[in-house]
Amino acid sequence: MDPNPPVETSWHDVTTPQGTMRVYRAQPAGAAAPDRAIVVLQEAFGVNDHIQEVTRRAAGQGYVAVAPGLFHRTGTTTVGYSDHTVAMGLIGALGRDEIDRDVTATCAYLADEDGIPIERVGLMGFCFGGRAAFTAATALPGLAATAAFYGPGVASGPHAVLDRIGALTGPALFLVGAEDPTIPATDLDAIRSAAAGHGKDVRVEVFPAAGHAFHCDARPQMYRPDAAQRAWGLAMDLFASALSA
Repeated sequence: MDPNPPVETSWHDVTTPQGTMRVYRAQPAGAAAPDRAIVVLQEAFGVNDHIQEVTRRAAGQGYVAVAPGLFHRTGTTTVGYSDHTVAMGLIGALGRDEIDRDVTATCAYLADEDGIPIERVGLMGFCFGGRAAFTAATALPGLAATAAFYGPGVASGPHAVLDRIGALTGPALFLVGAEDPTIPATDLDAIRSAAAGHGKDVRVEVFPAAGHAFHCDARPQMYRPDAAQRAWGLAMDLFASALSA
């Protein structure tokens, strides 16, 4: 397979209960839209160039890939990587209800625009988006699969969501660096325990010598190419299996 197959991109407006949300879309070029989709959920910095590139990569694997702009309530589009305080304030305001509404609206767009049912949709999120992906997965019955890259706050904190893990309907991957200070080992143990207690297929993969944001090649000081490549491969294998059923 071409490592960088051509894709077509566009922006779309999606209606949510709390206003219009811009969604970045990519799909394989020169062909009818695929019948399966991946929703890419942003880091704390918005649907920036890096998240757009990740969305194109996902589309290149044979999916409709869309990245909703979860900061739409404030009118913010992106935040610079150096604006950590601003970014933390924005994601702190996005709790379970806001995430559920936005991802539900995104999936409704895929159903209306492309005829793609929830059973052929996967969620993939990074950093805050990892938390958002895991959160939404517990609120979307029938969702095919979830890949959460280093999502802090899933197991502890004000937006923890393990109390809803019993509602998870598809397999999930939680991908985290062994040196990530934002996701302590106690949180990983809690995720494993909650999944086992509810009989849910949740796999926690820990990558040695990797910290937070190890997949983000836009931040060279954090990027770990070996871990990034392996984690991406695991996520794509999950989607290839779960979304083709």
